[in-house]
Amino acid sequence: MKLSPLAIVLGIAGLIPFIFCGLGVLTTPDPDAAKWLLALTAYGAVILAFLGGVHWGLALVDTNDTVVDAPTPGQNRMRLVLGVIPSLIGWFAVVSTLFLPINLPLAVVIAGFVLTNVAEARATRAGLMPTSYLWLRWGLTAVVVAILTIVFVMRLVGAHVGAIG
Repeated sequence: MKLSPLAIVLGIAGLIPFIFCGLGVLTTPDPDAAKWLLALTAYGAVILAFLGGVHWGLALVDTNDTVVDAPTPGQNRMRLVLGVIPSLIGWFAVVSTLFLPINLPLAVVIAGFVLTNVAEARATRAGLMPTSYLWLRWGLTAVVVAILTIVFVMRLVGAHVGAIG
């Protein structure tokens, strides 16, 4: 299966809020930077839920209408679980902004992206995900995790881009 150019362009466009909010966190003085951090965490949670939705979509495909082999019941259960776990991680990240130190929910989102990619790589090896999708996901996730990690580390050291240099 080959991904359409539109899927690639839209996937890349999905990086814009990560970049925009990440820059907002790093260039805005506290306490306003905390608002950008919440926006970044929330967008990460939304995208994790979206990634889970992909797995639900695959699990709900009527295999009678496709040319692919029907997944086993165990494989379909795995798809359904993969459809829920990223959403729960994202939800926990957003809710944890209420009771964890301000930077830790971002670490939860980072972990969610890494764990989702690891699970999707395993699903691809099991024949449950198209390889072309995995390559797109690895590329996009690498950028997202890099942005989130930079923001997380910069927040830990108390730095702002505007204050550097």
